[in-house]
Amino acid sequence: MKWYLGVLKKYAVFDGRARRKEYWMFFLFNLVISFVLVLIEGIALESDVGVLSIIYDLAVLIPGLAVGVRRLHDTNHRGWWLFISLVPLVGTIVLIVYMVSDSQWNENKYGPNPKAVRA
Repeated sequence: MKWYLGVLKKYAVFDGRARRKEYWMFFLFNLVISFVLVLIEGIALESDVGVLSIIYDLAVLIPGLAVGVRRLHDTNHRGWWLFISLVPLVGTIVLIVYMVSDSQWNENKYGPNPKAVRA
């Protein structure tokens, strides 16, 4: 939970670096929360529109983009590489490979290695 809240505290911080754990824990919590919201809307509200899901998705859009950019920075790639996911299938595969890649061990142009920095 601390990883999820940490990303939300850095709401629109697009500079710096983010560890794999920070990115994937945020991704996991978003997945779980979205699933729970869909269940609530489907069972309790009997709604097909998904208003709660839409509101939640809009609320975490900027933090999600920011942590994605920081994760790319950690692998020494520019944040613009997020747009590669717009290319069907191949782009998504390339982006996933970048997101699961290990951090660049030394300091890069985006800052020091977050694994070496103790928060």
